Amino acid sequence: MANTRAAIRYAKAILDLANSKGVAEAVNNDMKSIASAIETNEELSTFIQNPTTTVEVKQNALLEVFANVNDVTKGLFQLLFENKRFEILDAIAVEYTKVYDLSNGVEVAKVTTAIPMDAALEAKVLAKIATLSDKKITIENIVDPSIIGGFILRIGDKQYNASVANRLQVLKRELSN
Repeated sequence: MANTRAAIRYAKAILDLANSKGVAEAVNNDMKSIASAIETNEELSTFIQNPTTTVEVKQNALLEVFANVNDVTKGLFQLLFENKRFEILDAIAVEYTKVYDLSNGVEVAKVTTAIPMDAALEAKVLAKIATLSDKKITIENIVDPSIIGGFILRIGDKQYNASVANRLQVLKRELSN
C-alpha cells in the first residue's frame, strides 16, 4: 500500500513537470509502453524487482531498453536511481496514466466480458456509458469467462452488471424466496 501512495506521488510530480514542459502526452505514451513492457516481459519485471541488482545497472538497462523516451521520463529514471526505488516503476507508470487521464477529463470504463469484445458489443457498451457519464471515456476490456455472457461495466464508483452470471444469481434468489 505504501508503494501505491509513493507511486501516486511520483506520478503527480512527473505529470506536473511534463505539463510545465508541454510534453504530458508524450510522457503518457512512454508510461503506457513502460507499464506494458514490464507487465508482458517476465525477465524485465524480475530484473527491476531484483534487490541484488545495483541501481546503476538498473538505470543503465532502462535507459537502453527505453532509449527513445522523453527527457522527463529519463528524469524519472534518474530520480528512481537517486532514491533507489526502481521496484515501483511499474506502479508509477500505471498511476501516471490514471492522473493524466483524470487531468484531461478522461475516465476509464472497465468492461468485463466473457470473451473479447467485438464491435457490436462495444457499440452497446458505449451507448450504456453515454447514459452514465458525460466525460471522454476510454474502454479497458477485461476478459473473465466466469461471467458466462453479457458484460459488467464499471466507471469510477458506478457499476452496471448485465452479465449472465448476475442474471442467474438474481433468478436463483427469486426462486428460493
